[in-house]
Amino acid sequence: MPIRTLLLAVFLLAAAPSGAQTLLQTEAQFTSSSGEHSPLWLNANRYGLSSLETTNGYARLGLFHSFDSDSLRKVAFGYGADVAVAHHFSSRLIVQQAYGEMRWMRGVLTIGSKQHPVQLRNAELSTGPQTLGSNARPVPQVRVELPEYWDIPFAKGFLGIKGHIGYGMQTDDRWQKDFTNEQSKHTEHTLIHTKAGYLRFGKREKPVTVEIGLEMGCQFGGKSHQFEGGNHIVIDNDASPDAFLHAFVPAGGDSGEGAYKNKEGNHLGSYVVRVNLEQPSYGLSLYGDHFFEDSSQMLFLEFDGYGEGEKWNEWEHNRWFIYDLRDMLLGAEVRLKRCRWVNAVVAEYIYSKHQSGPVYHDRTPSLSDHVGGRDGYYNHYIQTGWQHWGQVMGNPLYLSPAYNSDGAIEVRNNRFVAWHLGISGQPLPALSYRLLATWQKGFGTYDMPAIAPAISRYYLAEAEYRFPVSSALRGWRVKAALGIDHGKWTGNNTGTQFTIARQINL
Repeated sequence: MPIRTLLLAVFLLAAAPSGAQTLLQTEAQFTSSSGEHSPLWLNANRYGLSSLETTNGYARLGLFHSFDSDSLRKVAFGYGADVAVAHHFSSRLIVQQAYGEMRWMRGVLTIGSKQHPVQLRNAELSTGPQTLGSNARPVPQVRVELPEYWDIPFAKGFLGIKGHIGYGMQTDDRWQKDFTNEQSKHTEHTLIHTKAGYLRFGKREKPVTVEIGLEMGCQFGGKSHQFEGGNHIVIDNDASPDAFLHAFVPAGGDSGEGAYKNKEGNHLGSYVVRVNLEQPSYGLSLYGDHFFEDSSQMLFLEFDGYGEGEKWNEWEHNRWFIYDLRDMLLGAEVRLKRCRWVNAVVAEYIYSKHQSGPVYHDRTPSLSDHVGGRDGYYNHYIQTGWQHWGQVMGNPLYLSPAYNSDGAIEVRNNRFVAWHLGISGQPLPALSYRLLATWQKGFGTYDMPAIAPAISRYYLAEAEYRFPVSSALRGWRVKAALGIDHGKWTGNNTGTQFTIARQINL
């Protein structure tokens, strides 16, 4: 479909009466690049509504009803429908969001696909969370959530809690078949479980608060298609009620495992923490995100007391292996409340090289020691790893499978060191901007190490203009962006991106 046809579809809007509660949103975007792909920051952290193709675009139409205006009611309802017609994307018609939700007091039940906001960081300037990010398309799910901090009654406002539990199913079966040409590992009907819990220490009105949390995800169930020695092997993963329970509390074992049993499914997660200081003229937040793929980096302990001889696979001794804490994302955010030209600065450092160490050895009859290194972040031996529609569901600096030219669904650069800087400002009431600059040194993976560590640089300059309420074009906004990549992992790319959108209160 020609891009001009996509643009025309957006502008066919009639005038609508003003009001509240319900929003009609339209958007058209066009990206043109030179190089191998569209630049990273023109593609990443857009909830998967993006493309690596050098020329791409979409027209998008969304209708949303929020229950925020019904805040005085104990029970309120909301919904959203968000559809895009795309050019040079992974599919022509994209149902980006389709959900209904109900709020009862402070709790929310959501059924369907919805773009949920990232937690404990600036979504516009950060590289993104390592577990529950905004880089991939939403997964349809049933989700129970406490979206805002609820003050525990007996704590007198000092302690608040929020979080969610969700179960859903990936929608990328056909994409996986097409991408792999059914010649390498792919899955069907993969189930997804996510959960998160956060505690806030400190009263809302006080200058210092501390937030800590645990974010976790699990892929389980469905069918796994594997190809070994020219043979096509189909593994029917468990999707019984026990599998749902094992996704919530890691237990059980994957289908076809013998003596060496792992927990059922692809479990991963992050410990997160954020310390906030609020002053009249500025705010400062320091935060951290430690990612883990299994117990070695979740607990930093692993049992290593197996017996010998016939008891080589039995727990015989009280002996444990202790792992180092090295991998982490560390960040700082400064908010300048009285400065228009620069109102926020984010700096981040990410280290993911350790992954419990370079050695993996499981106990054997002749050597009972167990060392669980080589974690392989975002990859899995049965599931296709922490990705959806080719984009990782966490931090986009872990190279998404969509970049692989040979049709393999795996992350090939998960060991790296990176520095990142983000700056935003609003020099005029209607004009805002953001700048991103990222330096990354990638080492590949333990299984496929880079011959020589490769340095990549990613840049973004973006400006947005929102037409004032007094203007005849009120409700419209236009955005222009320039992205540049330089390095091995994504290639050398330069691209521009133009977006025009309108929001109407119905």
